[in-house]
Amino acid sequence: METRVKDNMIITIDGPAGAGKTTIAKTVAKRMNFLYLDTGAMYRAVTLKVLREGIKPEEERKISEVAKQINLKVESDDEKGLRIWIDREEVTDEVRSEYVTNNVWWVCRIPGVREKMKVLQRKIGSKGRIVVEGRDIGTVIFSDAPYKFYLDASVEERARRRWLEERNKGINSDRKKIEEEIRRRDRRDMSREVAPLKKAPDAVYIDTTELSIEEVVEKILSYIR
Repeated sequence: METRVKDNMIITIDGPAGAGKTTIAKTVAKRMNFLYLDTGAMYRAVTLKVLREGIKPEEERKISEVAKQINLKVESDDEKGLRIWIDREEVTDEVRSEYVTNNVWWVCRIPGVREKMKVLQRKIGSKGRIVVEGRDIGTVIFSDAPYKFYLDASVEERARRRWLEERNKGINSDRKKIEEEIRRRDRRDMSREVAPLKKAPDAVYIDTTELSIEEVVEKILSYIR
């Protein structure tokens, strides 16, 4: 079935960690020949710079200033999904490090950081034909997008996916600890004062626990067609 595409079309995909947002968003974007944007990677880039400069969590004004001044560049890539640079240095792999992952939560909760990222994300998505994933895309960044989706899965399944991902990388991790960390991350994301993680009222909810990647992609495309 043919998919109708408008030049200004924006597709948003929100949800908690491990629900499959990244893989699904990249696949949908590729199928539709759209750009792909992982907004979480942008917050990770700011976090990396903050950590490099040795700024402490309580120094919110300094962190906001870093976000305002950072020279951030993102670019779609067929292999990596998204490549990212800060101050002309590519940090695509470094922003995915455990060090950044464990610290991004206290950077992305700061209003000044979120405001700056909101401006950049809207600028990137302003031309349309883009699939954007994150935690506040359908509720804040592109609240008027015509197609919104919220992906979810049980905590146990999300932990299993992360555990398998790490095992495939040769990392011997504790599945129970991963599950505990996911629960903590959910609480942080859902309870923060600024742009908490939640389903937009008009978003389509998809539980991916028992679904394959292809099944989720087809379900999303069926709504767009």
